[in-house]
Amino acid sequence: MKNTPQNPWLLAAGTGSALVALLHAAIIAVGPAAYRYFGAGNLAPLAEQGSWTPALVTAGLVCIFGLWALYAFSGAGWVRRLPWLKPVLFVVGAIYALRGLVLFADLYFVVRGVHPEPRMTFFSLVSLLLGSAYLAGAAGVDRSKV
Repeated sequence: MKNTPQNPWLLAAGTGSALVALLHAAIIAVGPAAYRYFGAGNLAPLAEQGSWTPALVTAGLVCIFGLWALYAFSGAGWVRRLPWLKPVLFVVGAIYALRGLVLFADLYFVVRGVHPEPRMTFFSLVSLLLGSAYLAGAAGVDRSKV
């Protein structure tokens, strides 16, 4: 295994997913205000009541985004090759890209002045960029090295 990444798209995608995982861990630590700010206002009252549900749901997301980062780093050549690497990278890219397509609806509403939270437009943009990076990187993964 080489120490230099073979796929800069996947290095960027993995870094982005790792940052998203860290953000979700910070949301758990900050609590109800963070749930509200980042669009999970329905979890805030539960967190205020001392329920474990918001933390467990968010911890699950931390694990998912962390696993996605690990797969991207595997495709970039930073960690050993993981099973089903190329298909997983395409699925992750598709999930991010589909979430990112909300950007176009967000922009429409922002331009019309009716979108209540413009930061959600930023989150959509980040999703679209990460999805694009995963998809571009997955296309460059060599299947013969499975």
